[in-house]
Amino acid sequence: MHKKIAATLLAASALFGAGAAQAEEIILKVAHFWPTTALSHQKVLLPWCDKIAKESANRLKCQIYPAMQLGGTPPQLIQQAADGVADIVWTLPGYSAGRFPSVEVFELPFMSKKAETTSRALWDYAEKYGQKDFALVKPLAFHVHDNGYVHGKKPISTMADFQGLKMRAPTRLTNKMLAAFGAAPVAMPLPAVTEAMSKGVIDGYVLPWEVIPTVKLHELTRYHSETPPSEPALYTAVFTIAMNKAKYASLPDDLKKVIDANSGAEFSAMIGRVWDESAPAARQQAVANGNQFGMISSAELAGWRKAGDRLAAEWVEEMKGKGYPAQEMLDSARGLIDKYSR
Repeated sequence: MHKKIAATLLAASALFGAGAAQAEEIILKVAHFWPTTALSHQKVLLPWCDKIAKESANRLKCQIYPAMQLGGTPPQLIQQAADGVADIVWTLPGYSAGRFPSVEVFELPFMSKKAETTSRALWDYAEKYGQKDFALVKPLAFHVHDNGYVHGKKPISTMADFQGLKMRAPTRLTNKMLAAFGAAPVAMPLPAVTEAMSKGVIDGYVLPWEVIPTVKLHELTRYHSETPPSEPALYTAVFTIAMNKAKYASLPDDLKKVIDANSGAEFSAMIGRVWDESAPAARQQAVANGNQFGMISSAELAGWRKAGDRLAAEWVEEMKGKGYPAQEMLDSARGLIDKYSR
């Protein structure tokens, strides 16, 4: 009899323990390099964290560490996700030059038409070509930012105007683009750009509209050179939101499903859409500051596009040498962008 009671109590205890474990709150450490005022933090991460909390009955919650609060530098974020310093990070693979060559193709000049459609294309592309490069993490999203333009202390209306200018770009291929245009490229992550402009370390930079007011660059920049809306963007940059693989594997199956339902192609496209929608209001802040705007003519842009085509051909040859099916990758990226842009 006593044995029966003990067995019953043991079973009840095990059941209670399982229930407690089931209801355990899991805090995800989410790290990024932006300030809390940034669109990415306000319009993407906070709503995403609220959504996974709601869909998990508050068993999944985020602790967000903006502005590199977990230490390190922006190029180290992806490794922080791989090592478990953070559970989820948001960063640019291109900050680690040469480490993620498969997705670089989207950073070639004149690829993207809209961030939303290009981000959807990028997710599909990365599913096929990015598995090896991103094997150390679990990607939750791949996306690009809104169309990138040239901004600086002097007006730029022709390729010759780049001569002698020190221009900042975010990634390896955008640096190569600026060099092809005749500028002296200076690589640096976004948080360093404001100080570099204020101290005269650089003469200008390439960035999309969205982020410029966030880091007060519209107050340090006099001239903005845009490209015709009918043309593909001068450039864009690739971002990823990536999760530590062990952390994901440790989640109960129902919580894995919550993460899965809030990652992938739709999440990637949504982030791109947020960026697209943000551009006009951000640009307006530069207008309100009295800055001057110029449109690169289609005739002038033809020369820029030729430089971009040469850069694409160089990328194909370089990647072939590393064993990648590079022409296939370039054709696939362009084809997917066209498919989703229709």
